[in-house]
Amino acid sequence: MTGVPDLDQLQRRLGYQFREPERLLLALTHRSFGNQNNERLEFLGDSIVNMVIAEYLYGCFEGAREGQLSRLRARMVKGVTLAEIGREFELGQYLRLGSGELKSGGYRRDSILADAVESIIGAIYLDSDFETCRTQVLRWFDERLQNLNIQDTQKDPKTRLQEYLQSRQFPLPQYDVISVEGEAHAQTFHVSCALSSLDRTTTGVGSSRRIAEQQAARSALKALGVESV
Repeated sequence: MTGVPDLDQLQRRLGYQFREPERLLLALTHRSFGNQNNERLEFLGDSIVNMVIAEYLYGCFEGAREGQLSRLRARMVKGVTLAEIGREFELGQYLRLGSGELKSGGYRRDSILADAVESIIGAIYLDSDFETCRTQVLRWFDERLQNLNIQDTQKDPKTRLQEYLQSRQFPLPQYDVISVEGEAHAQTFHVSCALSSLDRTTTGVGSSRRIAEQQAARSALKALGVESV
Protein backbone atom coordinates (compact mmCIF):
# COMPACT_ATOMS: atom_id res chain seq x y z
CA MET A 1 0.00 0.00 0.00
CA THR A 2 1.30 3.45 -0.88
CA GLY A 3 -1.51 5.88 0.10
CA VAL A 4 -3.13 6.64 3.44
CA PRO A 5 -4.85 3.49 4.76
CA ASP A 6 -8.15 3.40 6.63
CA LEU A 7 -6.94 2.93 10.19
CA ASP A 8 -10.29 2.43 11.96
CA GLN A 9 -10.45 -1.33 11.41
CA LEU A 10 -6.79 -1.77 12.34
CA GLN A 11 -7.28 0.11 15.60
CA ARG A 12 -10.17 -2.22 16.45
CA ARG A 13 -7.95 -5.21 15.76
CA LEU A 14 -5.18 -3.75 17.89
CA GLY A 15 -7.62 -3.02 20.71
CA TYR A 16 -6.32 0.52 21.03
CA GLN A 17 -7.76 3.81 19.75
CA PHE A 18 -5.09 6.42 19.10
CA ARG A 19 -5.65 9.94 20.34
CA GLU A 20 -3.32 11.03 17.54
CA PRO A 21 -3.79 8.60 14.60
CA GLU A 22 -0.80 10.19 12.86
CA ARG A 23 1.40 8.20 15.23
CA LEU A 24 -0.08 4.93 14.00
CA LEU A 25 0.31 6.05 10.40
CA LEU A 26 3.99 6.79 11.04
CA ALA A 27 4.42 3.36 12.67
CA LEU A 28 3.14 1.76 9.48
CA THR A 29 5.51 3.74 7.23
CA HIS A 30 8.59 1.81 6.08
CA ARG A 31 11.84 3.61 5.35
CA SER A 32 11.43 2.79 1.66
CA PHE A 33 8.42 5.13 1.62
CA GLY A 34 10.35 8.25 2.58
CA ASN A 35 12.41 10.08 5.17
CA GLN A 36 9.51 10.25 7.62
CA ASN A 37 9.34 6.59 8.62
CA ASN A 38 9.01 4.20 11.56
CA GLU A 39 12.68 3.54 12.35
CA ARG A 40 12.76 5.69 15.51
CA LEU A 41 9.47 4.23 16.75
CA GLU A 42 10.84 0.73 16.10
CA PHE A 43 13.86 1.54 18.31
CA LEU A 44 11.54 2.65 21.11
CA GLY A 45 9.11 -0.25 20.74
CA ASP A 46 11.90 -2.82 20.73
CA SER A 47 13.09 -1.60 24.13
CA ILE A 48 9.56 -1.56 25.54
CA VAL A 49 8.58 -5.06 24.42
CA ASN A 50 11.84 -6.48 25.80
CA MET A 51 11.21 -4.77 29.14
CA VAL A 52 7.57 -5.84 29.38
CA ILE A 53 8.27 -9.48 28.50
CA ALA A 54 11.31 -9.61 30.81
CA GLU A 55 9.25 -8.24 33.70
CA TYR A 56 6.50 -10.77 33.06
CA LEU A 57 8.91 -13.71 32.92
CA TYR A 58 10.74 -12.52 36.05
CA GLY A 59 7.50 -12.52 38.01
CA CYS A 60 6.04 -15.68 36.49
CA PHE A 61 9.05 -18.02 36.74
CA GLU A 62 10.46 -17.26 40.19
CA GLY A 63 12.80 -20.26 40.26
CA ALA A 64 14.25 -19.75 36.79
CA ARG A 65 17.89 -18.94 36.20
CA GLU A 66 19.04 -15.93 34.19
CA GLY A 67 19.93 -18.08 31.20
CA GLN A 68 16.52 -19.74 31.15
CA LEU A 69 14.76 -16.39 31.36
CA SER A 70 16.91 -15.00 28.55
CA ARG A 71 16.05 -17.93 26.28
CA LEU A 72 12.34 -17.58 27.00
CA ARG A 73 12.44 -13.85 26.33
CA ALA A 74 14.35 -14.37 23.09
CA ARG A 75 11.70 -16.85 22.02
CA MET A 76 8.96 -14.30 22.65
CA VAL A 77 10.52 -11.20 21.09
CA LYS A 78 12.25 -12.73 18.07
CA GLY A 79 11.36 -11.47 14.63
CA VAL A 80 9.39 -14.57 13.66
CA THR A 81 7.07 -14.20 16.66
CA LEU A 82 6.56 -10.49 16.10
CA ALA A 83 5.85 -11.12 12.42
CA GLU A 84 3.23 -13.72 13.40
CA ILE A 85 1.52 -11.10 15.56
CA GLY A 86 1.66 -8.69 12.64
CA ARG A 87 -0.06 -11.22 10.41
CA GLU A 88 -2.74 -11.83 13.02
CA PHE A 89 -3.50 -8.09 12.79
CA GLU A 90 -3.25 -8.30 8.98
CA LEU A 91 -0.73 -5.46 9.07
CA GLY A 92 0.46 -6.15 5.53
CA GLN A 93 -2.57 -4.43 4.02
CA TYR A 94 -1.92 -1.26 6.03
CA LEU A 95 1.83 -0.83 5.53
CA ARG A 96 3.12 2.13 3.56
CA LEU A 97 5.95 0.88 1.37
CA GLY A 98 8.03 2.28 -1.44
CA SER A 99 7.32 0.96 -4.93
CA GLY A 100 10.33 -1.38 -4.86
CA GLU A 101 9.33 -3.03 -1.59
CA LEU A 102 5.74 -3.20 -2.72
CA LYS A 103 6.64 -5.01 -5.94
CA SER A 104 8.94 -7.45 -4.14
CA GLY A 105 6.23 -8.42 -1.63
CA GLY A 106 7.60 -6.49 1.33
CA TYR A 107 4.16 -6.50 2.98
CA ARG A 108 4.67 -10.25 3.54
CA ARG A 109 8.28 -10.07 4.76
CA ASP A 110 8.90 -11.12 8.37
CA SER A 111 11.41 -8.36 9.08
CA ILE A 112 9.11 -5.58 7.86
CA LEU A 113 6.10 -6.95 9.75
CA ALA A 114 8.13 -7.41 12.94
CA ASP A 115 9.51 -3.87 12.71
CA ALA A 116 5.98 -2.53 12.22
CA VAL A 117 4.74 -4.32 15.36
CA GLU A 118 7.57 -2.82 17.41
CA SER A 119 6.86 0.59 15.89
CA ILE A 120 3.19 0.37 16.85
CA ILE A 121 4.21 -0.48 20.42
CA GLY A 122 6.41 2.61 20.45
CA ALA A 123 3.58 4.70 19.02
CA ILE A 124 1.12 3.48 21.67
CA TYR A 125 3.60 4.41 24.40
CA LEU A 126 3.96 7.95 23.06
CA ASP A 127 0.19 8.24 22.60
CA SER A 128 -0.62 7.09 26.15
CA ASP A 129 1.74 5.93 28.92
CA PHE A 130 3.85 2.95 29.89
CA GLU A 131 1.12 1.13 31.83
CA THR A 132 -1.32 1.33 28.91
CA CYS A 133 1.40 0.14 26.56
CA ARG A 134 2.34 -2.69 28.90
CA THR A 135 -1.28 -3.85 29.03
CA GLN A 136 -1.48 -3.92 25.25
CA VAL A 137 1.76 -5.88 24.83
CA LEU A 138 0.73 -8.50 27.39
CA ARG A 139 -2.67 -8.86 25.74
CA TRP A 140 -1.09 -9.40 22.31
CA PHE A 141 1.33 -11.96 23.71
CA ASP A 142 -1.12 -13.56 26.14
CA GLU A 143 -1.67 -16.89 24.39
CA ARG A 144 2.04 -17.34 23.76
CA LEU A 145 2.97 -16.44 27.33
CA GLN A 146 0.37 -18.80 28.76
CA ASN A 147 1.85 -21.67 26.76
CA LEU A 148 5.42 -21.09 27.94
CA ASN A 149 7.09 -23.79 30.02
CA ILE A 150 10.44 -23.20 31.71
CA GLN A 151 11.35 -26.83 31.04
CA ASP A 152 10.61 -26.51 27.33
CA THR A 153 13.03 -24.23 25.53
CA GLN A 154 12.98 -26.21 22.30
CA LYS A 155 12.42 -24.12 19.20
CA ASP A 156 8.90 -24.22 17.81
CA PRO A 157 8.12 -26.25 14.65
CA LYS A 158 7.96 -23.23 12.33
CA THR A 159 11.39 -22.08 13.46
CA ARG A 160 12.85 -25.59 13.15
CA LEU A 161 11.42 -25.95 9.66
CA GLN A 162 12.71 -22.54 8.59
CA GLU A 163 16.21 -23.23 9.91
CA TYR A 164 16.26 -26.66 8.26
CA LEU A 165 15.35 -25.17 4.88
CA GLN A 166 17.74 -22.23 5.21
CA SER A 167 20.65 -24.52 6.10
CA ARG A 168 20.10 -26.31 2.78
CA GLN A 169 19.41 -23.13 0.82
CA PHE A 170 15.85 -24.27 0.05
CA PRO A 171 13.01 -21.76 -0.44
CA LEU A 172 11.04 -20.93 2.70
CA PRO A 173 7.57 -22.44 3.22
CA GLN A 174 4.39 -20.71 2.11
CA TYR A 175 1.57 -20.74 4.67
CA ASP A 176 -2.00 -20.09 3.56
CA VAL A 177 -5.33 -20.16 5.37
CA ILE A 178 -7.55 -22.76 3.72
CA SER A 179 -10.66 -22.02 5.76
CA VAL A 180 -11.91 -20.56 9.04
CA GLU A 181 -14.87 -22.19 10.80
CA GLY A 182 -16.99 -21.20 13.77
CA GLU A 183 -18.05 -17.97 15.46
CA ALA A 184 -15.58 -15.15 16.08
CA HIS A 185 -15.04 -16.17 19.71
CA ALA A 186 -14.45 -19.87 18.92
CA GLN A 187 -12.88 -20.18 15.51
CA THR A 188 -11.00 -23.12 14.00
CA PHE A 189 -8.32 -22.37 11.43
CA HIS A 190 -7.24 -24.75 8.67
CA VAL A 191 -3.82 -23.82 7.25
CA SER A 192 -1.64 -25.29 4.51
CA CYS A 193 2.17 -25.36 4.36
CA ALA A 194 3.65 -25.64 0.85
CA LEU A 195 7.30 -26.56 0.31
CA SER A 196 9.05 -26.63 -3.05
CA SER A 197 11.15 -29.53 -1.74
CA LEU A 198 8.02 -31.65 -1.15
CA ASP A 199 5.65 -32.96 -3.78
CA ARG A 200 2.69 -32.37 -1.49
CA THR A 201 1.28 -29.77 0.88
CA THR A 202 0.87 -30.41 4.59
CA THR A 203 -1.97 -29.01 6.67
CA GLY A 204 -2.63 -27.99 10.24
CA VAL A 205 -5.68 -27.20 12.37
CA GLY A 206 -5.88 -24.99 15.45
CA SER A 207 -7.83 -22.43 17.44
CA SER A 208 -5.66 -19.65 15.96
CA ARG A 209 -3.77 -19.18 12.73
CA ARG A 210 -0.49 -19.41 14.63
CA ILE A 211 -1.33 -22.78 16.18
CA ALA A 212 -2.54 -24.16 12.85
CA GLU A 213 0.67 -23.02 11.15
CA GLN A 214 2.74 -24.74 13.85
CA GLN A 215 0.83 -27.96 13.26
CA ALA A 216 1.34 -27.72 9.50
CA ALA A 217 5.07 -27.07 10.02
CA ARG A 218 5.34 -30.08 12.34
CA SER A 219 3.71 -32.26 9.66
CA ALA A 220 6.16 -30.88 7.08
CA LEU A 221 9.13 -31.79 9.29
CA LYS A 222 7.75 -35.30 9.58
CA ALA A 223 7.20 -35.54 5.81
CA LEU A 224 10.77 -34.40 5.23
CA GLY A 225 12.02 -37.13 7.53
CA VAL A 226 13.53 -34.59 9.91
CA GLU A 227 11.33 -35.59 12.85
CA SER A 228 9.49 -38.83 13.54
CA VAL A 229 6.67 -37.33 15.57
